[in-house]
Amino acid sequence: MTTYTHSPDLQFSDLALQHVPEAVVLINDRNDIVFYNDAAQRLWGLSREEVMGRNVRCLVPVAYRADHDSFIARHREDGSHHNVGTTRDVEFVTASGEARRGRLSLSQVVRPGVPGVFYMGIMTDVTQERLAESILQLRNDLLRSLTTEKLPLDQSGQFLCHRIENTISDCCVVLLHPGGRDGRMDVTATTTLPRRMRNALATCVPDAAEIAALRENPDAALDVAWTRHAVLARAFGFVMCVAAPVTTHDGTPAGVLAIYLRDSAMKEWAQAVMQAATPFCTLALGRDAARQRIAQLSERDTLTGLLNRSSLNRYIETMTSDRQDAVFTVMVLNIDSFRDINNALGHVHADNFLREVAKRLQKLSAGRFIISRSSGDEFIVVVPHCPRAVAMEQATRIIRTIAEPIEINDSAITLSVSIGIACFPDDGPDGESLLGHADVALQQAKNEGRGTYKFADSSKNRLAQDRLLLGSALHESVSKGLLHLHYQPQIDTMTGTLYGVEALARWHHPHLGNIFPSRFIAVAEETGQIAAIGRWSLQEACRQMGQWDRDGIHVPTVAVNLSAAHFGDHSVPEYITGLLRTYDLTPDRLTVEITENVMMESGKATHDVLQAIRNIGVGLSMDDFGTGYSSLSRLTRLPLTEIKIDRSFINDFEHDTNAQAVTTAVIGIGNRLGMTVVTEGVETVQQRQLLEDLKCDVMQGYLFARPLPADELEKWIRAREADAMQAGTPRA
Repeated sequence: MTTYTHSPDLQFSDLALQHVPEAVVLINDRNDIVFYNDAAQRLWGLSREEVMGRNVRCLVPVAYRADHDSFIARHREDGSHHNVGTTRDVEFVTASGEARRGRLSLSQVVRPGVPGVFYMGIMTDVTQERLAESILQLRNDLLRSLTTEKLPLDQSGQFLCHRIENTISDCCVVLLHPGGRDGRMDVTATTTLPRRMRNALATCVPDAAEIAALRENPDAALDVAWTRHAVLARAFGFVMCVAAPVTTHDGTPAGVLAIYLRDSAMKEWAQAVMQAATPFCTLALGRDAARQRIAQLSERDTLTGLLNRSSLNRYIETMTSDRQDAVFTVMVLNIDSFRDINNALGHVHADNFLREVAKRLQKLSAGRFIISRSSGDEFIVVVPHCPRAVAMEQATRIIRTIAEPIEINDSAITLSVSIGIACFPDDGPDGESLLGHADVALQQAKNEGRGTYKFADSSKNRLAQDRLLLGSALHESVSKGLLHLHYQPQIDTMTGTLYGVEALARWHHPHLGNIFPSRFIAVAEETGQIAAIGRWSLQEACRQMGQWDRDGIHVPTVAVNLSAAHFGDHSVPEYITGLLRTYDLTPDRLTVEITENVMMESGKATHDVLQAIRNIGVGLSMDDFGTGYSSLSRLTRLPLTEIKIDRSFINDFEHDTNAQAVTTAVIGIGNRLGMTVVTEGVETVQQRQLLEDLKCDVMQGYLFARPLPADELEKWIRAREADAMQAGTPRA
């Protein structure tokens, strides 16, 4: 450049530059090309006659041409030369429309005897070098993601598409693979794929011939990804598609990788990237298939393909915990005299026999039942949304279906099946109790003649089973701290502020699942563990109140339920006093809830304990008022500070004038006795409005919040505070 700038013989310099291996272009102060060497002709595919004297933007990709003159002008006007003297990689397009990458060096040139400032560009084609680097980086990223992160297919596929899109300009990458509903293709892509394109691709149902064609002819991938969707794709600016089949390691077609391009000049680049990325799609799909196969083997009975017992238990646990008002039936089936069949036909034919029974159950189900082979000749059928009356019909259909002759070893064999039936929630709140009761019913069916069904009669055994099973489990859970408290907010009716929370015990056993409070509290009372649970509830509620105080979460008071057993223990008031001192709480921060049973059974000892608790300054609340045989005379003698109206009065509160009358009376009694009245079970805005009109003091129910774990209650309180601050009415 020094020679070129200062040489007195420009013609000699121009002649020398004509033959250097790099492309050299020189523009004048009007941005016209005044020098264009042989290497430049080869690089762009444009002859010297086609470019000399033209604006240099004719060598710039179309997308950048409109702004190119103003870009150079800014350099000339403000003297900014941050691109001059540097080397950078740029895109350019050849005369044939091929996108290439070049390494461009820019220099400012003053030609002796020629006015104005010239710019010289020297460019080398680095397309293959850049492509190799991009592909190497792409391979490294994809390999690292697939081998170390262990992501599921949808996430690993999205990462793969995202990385390819970062390697190719203005494209959209899609991985299509079987597995969708009704034989459709699953679509894995990033958010760059327009929704209408995704929906169109997802409706694609390739037939067997199209799948087979992918093995014989790779170009068939274009038919799946482009041909049938070309009109829609062009509407989104895509001009072409590069596609390739993704096969398993044995060559079986497993999907299609497609790159939709908005610039046809990127075709060669996209093809190279496609070739590099396809093996990683094979790895991702293969790994997902292996994961699904392993999951299937772990969940299925190897002989029949039905769910195994552990998988069935998970389904039942989900069904019992999702909705408390769900109704479903569990049927335990046992083939009568199967041992004789096994001995007469041998294990191979007996296995075929079991497979045929499984097929019949599946056909009868039509995908609506959950079916499992539990062990040997025993099957379990779970029928969702099935009350007792419907269960009778289903059991009859199963018995008739299994009774049809089965062809085994050229012989027609007719058999019978016995069924034991248990219904949720009547026969048990969890899978173990349901299956246990169904097993007992099955034995009754077999004992009474076989080929029939029996419903579980759990009323005789439920309490004994609960005491045996839950009693020991509850003792272990209490000792290991497996119980926990949820907190339901109580709202001041007039101000809408937080009045307090009620602490409610919850128990999730690692094997038995969620146990309803009504069940484990009854077992605790039966087995003498209720006192330990009550003391734990008091301690945990006070500890949590102290923690909230330290965290700046304002909860005015907490109410804790205690059973009648606690009020015969004269050490309870002293225990409460110690807790308040330990957690630095004033007595008004704690309320003890008692049931009407305490009122009915209250003797002098009980009254003394209640009065001692009240003397501390702790509140006393009558829970579920109105559901028992409350005596108003006893109500006036107890040192109560609060009455809670039971939710049963609120269930049809908007329409039941009798319920409204009783609620009005209780609110009036509470007010006259100087007690706070809390109404439980408030779930609708209409109920809230009526209670506001009746001047009820406090409301509690799902309209405001369900019982929440401590951390969720914190979020609930902070959200209310934030909403109140925005509204300009700060409240707790």
